[in-house]
Parts: sequence; structure tokens; C-alpha cells
Amino acid sequence: MCSHIEMNYGLKSFVQRVKLAPFLKDEVGATAVEYGLLAALISVVIIVSVTAVGTQIVKTFTTVKNALAGN
Repeated sequence: MCSHIEMNYGLKSFVQRVKLAPFLKDEVGATAVEYGLLAALISVVIIVSVTAVGTQIVKTFTTVKNALAGN
């Protein structure tokens, strides 16, 4: 038969597991954070791409303007 100390430890461990079980199974918060990080990464990629393309477009239009002006 189990001693009194072993029974109390087992019960305490069981209660701790039962209280934490819903939090360990809940992944809604983690999923929201992952989606937030993904959205931030996509935003950074879009900003960098638009900036790079925008710079190239300005150079192209400047070249066309100078060619039409006869410079």
C-alpha cells in the first residue's frame, strides 16, 4: 500500500496536470502570434519590393525624359 506522502504527491501532481491540461492543449494564442509574424514578414517583403521597383521605375522614366528632351 502507498504511504501518506506518496498519495499526497500523486494527488498534487494529478491536480497540477489537470489544471494545466487545458492551457497546454490551447494553441489559439500561438496560432495568432504565428499569423502576426507571417503578416509582418509579408509586409516587409512588399515594402522592400515596392521600394526597389519604384527606384528602377524612376530611373527608367528619367532616361526616357532625357531622351525625349534631347539631352
